Order: sequence, then structure tokens, then C-alpha cells
Amino acid sequence: MKDDHVDILALIPQRPPMVMVDKLLYSDEKISRSVLQIREGNIFVENSALSEAGLVENIAQTAAARIGYISMLEKKPAPLGYIGAVQHLEIKSLPKINEEIKTEITIKNEIFNVTVICGEVSCNEKPIAQCEMKIFITNQQ
Repeated sequence: MKDDHVDILALIPQRPPMVMVDKLLYSDEKISRSVLQIREGNIFVENSALSEAGLVENIAQTAAARIGYISMLEKKPAPLGYIGAVQHLEIKSLPKINEEIKTEITIKNEIFNVTVICGEVSCNEKPIAQCEMKIFITNQQ
């Protein structure tokens, strides 16, 4: 990744208040990393912490940002993706308001329009969540 000043909204199809990624930090063929500051107004915040659904959505949007970044480099419109399955979800703790989470996805497999990723979320340098996710990609805009 050469340009770290890319607007996240240029990379993902989600719009506020559904945006669960602040910035794409790194992306190559197999690994992408993002960051998100947990804010009080976040629609996935419950009891002063980001919910489990928010963590899953953060992982999915990190994958979406990866596809959006690749599409931007290829000067093509970003395709839409849909979560097809979440497996082996493990949540150790929920990040609190004002904490920052870092998410890393690793591409496990890409076949036709299906991408299987492993997602890991950390907060304060400690792993807090992980899962495997199957994402279906469509060419519809």
C-alpha cells in the first residue's frame, strides 16, 4: 500500500452510521490491516463497549476495504460482498469506548466469487476476537 491517505469511504460500500473501519493501514495479496476507534455514537456500541456484531462487521469491512483498494488500483469499481458464513468465532473481550482496535485479515482461499478469510482483532496489543469468514463477491454495484 503506497497511499495511506485514502478515504475509507472510497474503498467500502457502507456509509455512516454503518462504517466500522476508520482506515486501511496495510494491504497486499494475502494480508490487510485496518484500525477503528470505538466512539460513543457507534451503532454497535452497547453498555459502553463494541458488541460482538460490531466486531464481526469490522472484520467483514476490513475485507471489503481490501477488495476496494485492489479495485481502486485497477481503476475498476469495487464489487459488493456479502457475508456467507462465519465459523469458529471466538470473542475474548469487547473493546470499550475510546479504545482502538486493529484488525488483520488473511486470505485463506479465493475461488471464483468466494473468498475465505481468517480475521483477528486486537485491542491494546492483545487478541480479543477471531473467526473464519466466507464472503461472496458480486459484480453488482
